[in-house]
Amino acid sequence: MTAPELRDAILRHLTYSLGKDAGTATVYDWRLALSYAVRDRIVDPWFASTKAAYAKQSKRVYYLSMEFLIGRLLEDAIVNIGLLDEAGEAMNALGQDLTTVMLDEPDAALGNGGLGRLAACFLESLSTIGTPAYGYGIRYEHGLFKQSFFEGRQQEAPEEWLQQVHTWEFERPEAAFQIGFGGSVKEQGGRMLWSPDEAVVATAHDTPIIGWRGRWANTLRLWEARAVHGFDLGAFNRGDYFGAAEPEASARTISRVLYPDDTTEDGKRLRLKQEYFFTAASLRDVVRRFDSEYDDLSLLPQKVAIQLNDTHPAIAGPELVRILHDEKGMALDTAIETARGCLNYTNHTLLPEALERWSEGLMGDLLPRHMDLIRKIDEVHAKEYPARTVAMVENGDVKMGELAFTMASHVNGVSALHTELMKETVFQELHALHPERIVNQTNGVTPRRWVLSANPRLSSLVSGKIGMNWVDDLEQLKELEPLAEDSGFRGDYDTAKRSNKAELSNWFAKTHGVKLDPEAMFDVQIKRIHEYKRQHLNILEAIALWQEIHDDPNGDWTPRVKIFGGKAAPGYYFAKEIIYLINSVAEVLNNDPVTSKYLKVVYPPNYNVSLAEQLIPAADLSEQISTAGKEASGTGNMKFALNGALTIGTLDGANVEICDLVGPDNFFLFGMTEPQVVARRADPEHAANAIAADPRLARAIEAIRNGAFSGGDAERFKPIADDLSGKDYFLVCSDFTDYWRAQREVDAAYRDSDTWTRMAVLNTARSGWFSSDRTIRGYMSDVWRASSALA
Repeated sequence: MTAPELRDAILRHLTYSLGKDAGTATVYDWRLALSYAVRDRIVDPWFASTKAAYAKQSKRVYYLSMEFLIGRLLEDAIVNIGLLDEAGEAMNALGQDLTTVMLDEPDAALGNGGLGRLAACFLESLSTIGTPAYGYGIRYEHGLFKQSFFEGRQQEAPEEWLQQVHTWEFERPEAAFQIGFGGSVKEQGGRMLWSPDEAVVATAHDTPIIGWRGRWANTLRLWEARAVHGFDLGAFNRGDYFGAAEPEASARTISRVLYPDDTTEDGKRLRLKQEYFFTAASLRDVVRRFDSEYDDLSLLPQKVAIQLNDTHPAIAGPELVRILHDEKGMALDTAIETARGCLNYTNHTLLPEALERWSEGLMGDLLPRHMDLIRKIDEVHAKEYPARTVAMVENGDVKMGELAFTMASHVNGVSALHTELMKETVFQELHALHPERIVNQTNGVTPRRWVLSANPRLSSLVSGKIGMNWVDDLEQLKELEPLAEDSGFRGDYDTAKRSNKAELSNWFAKTHGVKLDPEAMFDVQIKRIHEYKRQHLNILEAIALWQEIHDDPNGDWTPRVKIFGGKAAPGYYFAKEIIYLINSVAEVLNNDPVTSKYLKVVYPPNYNVSLAEQLIPAADLSEQISTAGKEASGTGNMKFALNGALTIGTLDGANVEICDLVGPDNFFLFGMTEPQVVARRADPEHAANAIAADPRLARAIEAIRNGAFSGGDAERFKPIADDLSGKDYFLVCSDFTDYWRAQREVDAAYRDSDTWTRMAVLNTARSGWFSSDRTIRGYMSDVWRASSALA
């Protein structure tokens, strides 16, 4: 499509789709018109891909996830179909700036962190490779929440992304399923019949996901909950205005908010409803599509691969068994084996509290037939393995991790270390029973979004040296490795990084009124706020450094800006206190006339994909400092390394593989290993001993305790100080001294600009293995037994 043709298409949509005149159109209008014009170019390959999958009778992959953190889609689409230059020229001819128009698009509020971002990368890679696939999730009306800060504390407000037209989706009223809850189960005609006493309708909204060069497009199908019987006119006419709308409001609650606070029984009930709602709708859609092509249910595992992204869709096991056994008449044992042949489970955590459990009472009340089937599945497994002690139902709880494992043909970890720890910890006995079931698939990220689009300066430099084929063969970045010794290339690389930093500094000044020195080291930690990710270790080191600078204000200090980003779950008190501490420390440090020229702390609110796309290309240092053995993989660590940020990190998750690939000389390693963590935690005095051994650490904690960052209020951060000096389960104090050592090595390396740039170039050159294309190919061969329809 030429630029003039695209310009004409934009004007047609502006006039006939939006009813606007070019003279009065706003940026919003231009963005919608451009989006519709670009979407038109995606629909044909989308249709063609669907027809090809049917024609070839391809095995389809179905990816079930509570989150799809897709971010803005307009630039993704323009880049992947090769219209970036034409779009810029067309918008310029219309008197508009393409970047301004693209930035007007709100982020889709469909996720929170790595789980959702991984799912989005996987969908894009599935399309790039040409694997017939669907992503299934929930069309959240408000998503997680919009984060702001009031006097340093996190405030949560509804995310209003759907108040604007979402140009990328197509509603499919013909794809609707009634989903039931509660009720009773009775035998009828030799089959068990579940009669729910509550129901909602799941309605489908489809978004095409186009791959690189527009050769294939798959579908993200999101379910919206609606009332079976909507507005009650009779109640309204009787004057019961609220009652008239209650069925609609109750149904909408299911697809309104991502991760409702489940610290209450009502919250738990809603969360389980959400999980069953989208899983049941997705499986019915899968079986409907299968039935339209085949009449032999035994073929299901050959034609269908279902991936459960974490335990949220683990109810898929009993639900698919229910469909096959109760509705299709398949024998129970055969139904279990058939379902297992289709299902696979990705584990994302070794934290016991993150492996979901639901009470038998709640499960039995909300999903009575499923509770029956879970017990039967457990009985069948026990008969097959009579010596086993692990069970899916234990102490009144249904253990969803064990259910997902038992009902999966493959269970994968998401980094080499995590996969081995799964075998040794959370699934030790199940692994012993099924030693072939656990496989590893180390995570990856899509290079189209996270290098090509997010970092155009680096992308242009790379393409100018090795061509464009790296975009869908990321390991070609290895060709850059000899250029690390080329002073001219290092200079160009450094110029690109400095330009990114200057751009970010300007954004901070304009948006947040904070002046940052682009020459300072940009030290970035962006991720969900959680104790195991140890944002409090990072800010504790900042406090200790601030104190050291005060002791020697004329010392040879390396200027540094610590940048934080991330949200804490509304019900996670301690995580929200960590946010409050970071912002309170920032208030003191940024206004300190003695130290602020050397050290600043900034925390922009409402971290999302778009903010990550600004921060990662400008980062010098990537903070990956979780307690060893707690982070499954991480994907932010990969994005940073690809974009030339050096990592300071523990041997945890995919840090292990990053360190191996980029080389330990280009990675700042610190902290205990996972076995050392286990041994240290066994000592009840570990925190006290660490504090006693390090005066810097003791002084930093005392500053928190005595009110240095709370206007003298010693009570404000007492819970954090008490935790650090008490149980300190995540071993912040035990790792602090080595973290301090590594940070001073970072300071020394950064002062040698040429050496630092060489290390950064090697990080980019050696990180190509972390492409989600490589990960998807691993799933295709090792888990799904699926192939590309482009072959």
